[in-house]
Amino acid sequence: SNIILNQVGVTAQKTMRLLPASGRRATQKVVVGDQDGVITCFGIKKGEAVPVFKTLPGQKIARLELGGALNTPQEKIFVATGSEVKGFTKRGKQFLSFETNLTESIKAMHISGADLFLCASYIYNHYCDCKDQHYYLSGDKINDVLCLPVEKVNCITPVLACQDRVLRVLQGSDLLYEVEVSGPPTVLALNNGNGGDSGEEIVFGTSDGKVGLVQITGSSPVHKWEIGNEKKRGGILCIDSFDIVGDGVKELLIGRDDGMLEVYNFESADDPVLLSDHALSESIASIQGGCVGKDGYDEILACTYSGWLTGLTTEPIHREGGSGEELKLSQEMQSKISSLRSELESLQIKVLQEREKYQQASQSSTAMSSVPAFSVNDKFTLNKDDASYSLILEVQTAIDNVLVQSDVPIDLLDVDKNSAVVSFSSCDSEPNSNFVLATYRCQANTTRLELKVRSIEGQYGTLQAYVTPRIQPKTCQVHQYQIKPLSLHQRTHSIDHDRPMNTLMLKGQFSFAEIHSWVVFCLPEVPEKTPAGESITFYFQNTFLGTQLESTYRKGEGLFKSDNISTISILKDVLSKEATKRKINLNISYDINEDSVRYTLKLIHPKLEYQQLLAKKVHLIDALKELQVHEGNVDFLLPKYRSILEESDQLLEEYKKQPAHLERLYGMITDLFIDKFKFKGTNVKTKVPLLLEILDGCDQDGLISSVFFDQ
Repeated sequence: SNIILNQVGVTAQKTMRLLPASGRRATQKVVVGDQDGVITCFGIKKGEAVPVFKTLPGQKIARLELGGALNTPQEKIFVATGSEVKGFTKRGKQFLSFETNLTESIKAMHISGADLFLCASYIYNHYCDCKDQHYYLSGDKINDVLCLPVEKVNCITPVLACQDRVLRVLQGSDLLYEVEVSGPPTVLALNNGNGGDSGEEIVFGTSDGKVGLVQITGSSPVHKWEIGNEKKRGGILCIDSFDIVGDGVKELLIGRDDGMLEVYNFESADDPVLLSDHALSESIASIQGGCVGKDGYDEILACTYSGWLTGLTTEPIHREGGSGEELKLSQEMQSKISSLRSELESLQIKVLQEREKYQQASQSSTAMSSVPAFSVNDKFTLNKDDASYSLILEVQTAIDNVLVQSDVPIDLLDVDKNSAVVSFSSCDSEPNSNFVLATYRCQANTTRLELKVRSIEGQYGTLQAYVTPRIQPKTCQVHQYQIKPLSLHQRTHSIDHDRPMNTLMLKGQFSFAEIHSWVVFCLPEVPEKTPAGESITFYFQNTFLGTQLESTYRKGEGLFKSDNISTISILKDVLSKEATKRKINLNISYDINEDSVRYTLKLIHPKLEYQQLLAKKVHLIDALKELQVHEGNVDFLLPKYRSILEESDQLLEEYKKQPAHLERLYGMITDLFIDKFKFKGTNVKTKVPLLLEILDGCDQDGLISSVFFDQ
């Protein structure tokens, strides 16, 4: 059963912990830090939150961890706030204020005995007894940090979860080795809470919803298992291990950014199996297993983005033992409900009074209108499965509406979970390059909205979301998201070097930082900070077609290779434009591989064939349904037409989910055609209508060997 325990301010990831139980009383206290800088510690008695201590507001709390001497109860509370670490006893007395030498705010923290591990965006620092020990500069943003248990592995082994799909294992100030993982890792946890039998096992969660276990040995990583994200659920924000079933084996507790709480157990001892799941209405920032509400009944405690603390308890709600017991329970419940009702009524009266006061004050001659501040948690990521972007907006109060505006052509796709009503406004693209204007009106109490966007490579600009919550006075926040020239490309660890590749070479008087900034402008998932060293190589894959790109560059030269000629063409155009803006002369040369066009067409063709067939089937549905009504049955139809009727709902659903998919593929083939001849110095735009005619009715060989591509 699900119970609401308390509410604090907006919380960041990993900011709620359960203090160890002390003495005979087996229930645990909850401690949570919020973005108002307040640490709240409370226990639960008879279903009510009983405060232990509450600190004064300050800078927002980015992390909350428990610590203490090794092999003793970990009951000292440490918080990271700004560039400072503060320590509190379990009674709320502050005993530490450590101002670090970090110039940025702390993003991640881990504590082990006297060792403190801190990370800002790209920087890792290790302190022992608040004295600087080691330092490391990461190649991409650090999302989380962990250290293997010293008491088990006998040495300090920090592990960094980095945005470029890598876990970096350190030794002192040096990189020991890198562990490639399948998505950008957002959170790390010790397996079983202690690193497993060896102390070397780490569970990681990724922003695209995958969870894996990797053993960090002294020399190389050993991948044990990975749970994919077949159900297309949200990214992982928090992980814990706790024996909620009571069978002596700890289950894996997982909280996602779409509000899904999952419990996995290890039936086969090898791979985890989903035991149960529970949907909350907003993202789960922290998760813990323990005994909070009642001695003898364990709970899973989750803290959500807007600060709600929710417990899933094993305590049965309907108790046995006759009507007297049940009556007592209902009376207890009734008194709680009536006290909540009266509290709610007095709050509503207070709100009305304050609103009237504000209205009067705002109409006076010396009026100053105050803009209410509200927090928005947003995520804009490319999905590999369907080559679309997900824009997730989460607000601490209910959303009234979100207006989406784009200065580049994009498609807004349907999202099943989305209950908002969308309306499109016509917009003039000519004078102010306004291509999309859509309003999402949310139903009451919606705090989270998910949108899906599909962009076209080569067309780049800005997508803007104007978020208006249901608060008075009406206030709106604008959030901007860049749609890059090669927006459908995603970073990958390696590419196939045997494919026919086209090459683009740049030479000129530019610095390493300048060419890096151009690559950041063109491609997603490239760290904004200029890499260390003299040169760098990045690999990418086009999520829509599966084509690839290799980019290697240094001061004064850049080399880009791709099996897709259109990718090279887009890069050539954008890089020349960026260099011209900065008055830098570029010497551009290219080497076009004729076989690459054939190769890319072979990649496109199965998709094209599938979409053409789908479109044909969808166009037949109405006519077949009419026949069915007219004739009374469909026995006389050929089996292939009967199957279209049987699958009509799924076919229409799929067609609706991917609007303009066929046009998109036609556009890509047309671009290939134009780009192939552009590099030869020929303009073939007048022949495009003829090419589209061929596309409508030809097979793969016909297309590839068509005079068009072999002129």
